[in-house]
Parts: sequence; structure tokens; C-alpha cells
Amino acid sequence: MNLSYWEIKSWLQNIDFTVIGSGIVGLNCAIHLKERFPAAKVLVLEKGILPQGASTKNAGFACFGSLSEMIADLNHHSEQELSNLVKNRIEGLQLLRQTLGDKAIDYKKHGGYELFLNGQKELFEKCQANTSKINRLLKPIFGADVFSWVDNNQGFEKVIPQLSFNPFEGQIDTGKMMEALLNLAYKKEIKILNNITVEDIEDSLNGVNIKTNHFEFKTSQVFVSTNGFAAKLMEVNVKPARAQVLITKPIDALKIKGTFHLDEGYYYFRSINNRILFGGGRNLDFKTEETTEFGLTEIVQNQLENYLKEIILPDTPFDIDHRWSGIMGVGSEKSPIVKQYSNNIYCGVRLGGMGVAIGSLVGKELANLLP
Repeated sequence: MNLSYWEIKSWLQNIDFTVIGSGIVGLNCAIHLKERFPAAKVLVLEKGILPQGASTKNAGFACFGSLSEMIADLNHHSEQELSNLVKNRIEGLQLLRQTLGDKAIDYKKHGGYELFLNGQKELFEKCQANTSKINRLLKPIFGADVFSWVDNNQGFEKVIPQLSFNPFEGQIDTGKMMEALLNLAYKKEIKILNNITVEDIEDSLNGVNIKTNHFEFKTSQVFVSTNGFAAKLMEVNVKPARAQVLITKPIDALKIKGTFHLDEGYYYFRSINNRILFGGGRNLDFKTEETTEFGLTEIVQNQLENYLKEIILPDTPFDIDHRWSGIMGVGSEKSPIVKQYSNNIYCGVRLGGMGVAIGSLVGKELANLLP
């Protein structure tokens, strides 16, 4: 790459900390590193023109798990583990709001609902039977019952008339959140280079050699926050999980308000600017959606449109305005991986589709791994 003396000197020499990935985790990590070590030179590398992965592509749910999702999680986690997961998600959301402010991220607490299709009577009854158990488990965190049952009064069709309701759930504007994080990073004089793909990181006794698609340089420590892409750089128990999303054009007199979940959290929709944003469906074809390639599939997009027509907006004409996908990081456990990987390399990955909730906390914990 045709770099000048000035460019090398200003951006690529005497780097104390290099963060790979400029998403929620990466930027929070960089910000907390700068707060801990004000004189340090902190560099963030991002492979996309904008933050890739899921940070700018998520649905903007400030959530911590639906009722059916938590009940399903108890098949693989103990009650204490589930309680810790929810506690960390709540702490992460509080940290996000404290760091940026509710106005900057357009935070609104309209509550969250879960719908059950007419053919999901067994799941519905299981959730009703376990509501008290989950509320008892979460009460030490919230100081009140989290889940209750309300009537379907928002016009949804082909669903069981009662919905699970959670008053503690909120929503944000994902774009505003990332803009605010970037602005905060710039104010702290953190350097960010976009369109840089890290191809290899090699630890040594006196630092880490980083090879990118454009240049090579040396840094004292590296913090990997690439989530679903982490396995390309290190051996970690993280698999990519693509999430597909669509959004309608504005709909006149749209009455739907809040965030909504379906099918153990595999489908989710919300209202924003008189539109419906709808995502999910990777459970239709887990293998195909286990990919780091952005893209759309006919089977998922058709299902999203069908649910819009038949369940969410049954008597309302709508047009699709835009479609996209993001890449999450998942694994056999839902808890994130925040650890020292080698002498000078650290990682904070596997957010399990809860990046908005736990990303800020994981970023802070990642920065605090450094002695």
C-alpha cells in the first residue's frame, strides 16, 4: 500500500492497543481502554465501510429474552446460569444508556410482547404453566414480576388471544446508537481505520504482529471483538449465525406499538417510524444460516412476508422497502466468551444474538482483562 511517512507515523507506529472490530463491543472496549490508560494510543480496525456483523444491522431490541426463550434455555442452563445471563443483559443495557444517554440512542420503553400461533397451543400452555417459576427466578433482579398475560388488542390474527407481556423491555435506534458510540470514540482521540481486513495475528514476546489486506504493523496488545467472525482469527467456540431482516414502507395509522417475539425468539418484529421491522427465521434452515456471508434466502424472506400478511398486518396493505442481513455469534452456551487468549491477545465474542443488551458490558469487561 502506498503509505507516506506521515501516515505510518501517525496511524501505525507505537500502537499500544489494537481493537479488531468497531461494533458495540469493540468501541466500548476502546473507550474503556482509553479511560483506563489516557496516554495510550488506541487503534480500531474495521473490515467494513460501516461496522460489519450485527451492530448496525440488528433490529434495535433492548431486550433480555422472551418467556418461551427463557424456558427453552433451562433445558441447557441451570436456573443460576439463566439468572446470571439476564442480570448481565440488564447491566449491559443500563451501561449502554448511561454511556450514551437515552436521547442519543432514542430509547423507548414500550414493553415487549410474545405471540403464540394457533398451532402452538402446547408451547402456550407450557409458558403459562412456567410463568410463576420464571418470575420467581427474575424477581431478585427486577424487584417485581416480569411476565404477565394480556389480551390480544392489536389486531393480530391466527394467534392465541392472550399474549405474554413484559413491561421492562425497550427499543432503540440502532443507527443513532452506533453514531453516538463512534462520536464518543473520536472525542477520546481513538483512531479508527475502516475497510481493513485483519488476515492474521501472531503473538510474540514483545507484542503482536498484525497482517491486514493493506499493510502489516506491530502493536503491544490486541483485543478481538469480531463476534461471529472470530473463528477466522482464533480457535474459539463461536459459530456464525446469519439473521435476515426486512422493513416495510410507512403505513398510515399503524397502531402496533412495542417489541414482539414469536417462536422462542426466532422471530421478532417492532414498530418504528410508522413501519414494521421484521426479522428472524434462521430456524427454518440452521445449516444455511451458519455462515459469515451476508445475503438473503427465498425460504426465510417468503416466511417473513407470509407472517406479515397473515398474522401481523392481516387487513393492512403494505410494501417492503428494504431487506438486509447481519451476522451474529452463537455457540453451545449463551454466555459470552471474555478471556485472555494468549500473552498479548484478548477476546470478547459470542454474544448470542443479544449484542445490544450485553455488548457494552462485554466491551468493558474485555478492556478490564488487561492488568
